Amino acid sequence: MLAADAEVVCQQSRIISVQYLCVPNPIENNFLDNLSSSSSASPKMSPIASESVSFDISLSESVVSCKSSFQTTIFESSASSFVPSIRSGSHTDQGYRESNEDEHICIDDLSAHLGYLFGCPLPSAFYAVFDGHGGSNAAAAFLKENAMRLFFEDANLPQTSDIDDLFLEKLEDSHRKAFLLADQALSREQSVSIYCGTTALTALLLGRHLIVANAGDCRAVLCRKGVPVQLSQDHRPCYSPERRRVEELGGCIEDGYLNGDLAVTRALGDWSMKPLGSASALTAEPEVEQIILTEDDEFLIVACDGIWDVMSNEEAVRLVRRELRRHDDPNQCAIELVNEALRKDTSDNLTAIVVCFTKPVCRESARPRLRCCSLSEEARNRLRSLLQG
Repeated sequence: MLAADAEVVCQQSRIISVQYLCVPNPIENNFLDNLSSSSSASPKMSPIASESVSFDISLSESVVSCKSSFQTTIFESSASSFVPSIRSGSHTDQGYRESNEDEHICIDDLSAHLGYLFGCPLPSAFYAVFDGHGGSNAAAAFLKENAMRLFFEDANLPQTSDIDDLFLEKLEDSHRKAFLLADQALSREQSVSIYCGTTALTALLLGRHLIVANAGDCRAVLCRKGVPVQLSQDHRPCYSPERRRVEELGGCIEDGYLNGDLAVTRALGDWSMKPLGSASALTAEPEVEQIILTEDDEFLIVACDGIWDVMSNEEAVRLVRRELRRHDDPNQCAIELVNEALRKDTSDNLTAIVVCFTKPVCRESARPRLRCCSLSEEARNRLRSLLQG
């Protein structure tokens, strides 16, 4: 076991050059499970980008990455043969809002839909939560509808016959590029207003390797032997590394909001706050966390801030563990997470995904119990006389 309380480390990001070539028609989404229905798109706006379809993205010009400072406990064993058995459930609710701006994706078997993208026949799964803002779910809905293309088909995924450190590093880079390409695609999408955007958190499972990428204030929490392990950092102005990053790039925090307007410091879309050709305090670059799953890992919770605003990591993990002991159903666990947040008077939309890493528990049908009863002396005498004729 290796336990580490990571210090806050801020460093200049290396330059990553990305060419955005084209935006093909959205692929079919029949395999996207448990998705909330999209609300009507906002009025068409003129695209903020020029007609050229080529983009050069230089991370070092626009963002300073800050590693998170939350406590993580990492178990690694290269000799382990553990492979998680994946099953999931999800639930979403608009809560007390007029509409639901959240979207989400649950794919328990990614290879069944897209083949072995990485060149190795390992089980794979993909989960995502997109929490829209700006009065519309257009940005979140666009990402949901185009997620497979943006995060996989166009992401220049590394190929390998075996997973090693170099492959995982390339996979992390491709995931970062995917977020930035998705952000650029939003700038060109006429159905998405430049005044709306979305946070995004994705969780990719490849064998026993879990990769979580986050831009915004959705959160992923792993349950390891009953102990919550937070795998993402909330990108809010109150988080000191993000505040420093914003100020270094010329932004400001006013009344707890980025430039007095936005409650998060990382998001996709919101192109009214991202001037072309210059550095922006608001970035779509995600922070990425990698972890190797072991037999001690029970489940993963991925949820929007509507859940975490009223529930701690410990409360959420405790609730899901209790529900799994009752019915072993991750979908019912997600429903109960949302319902509990509603009982706690959350003011936001609500979306929760619960991913279990163990096989379903086989429950034997209960046998009827026989009740023993005593007879009175008179009843025994009557029974005796009946039996004797």
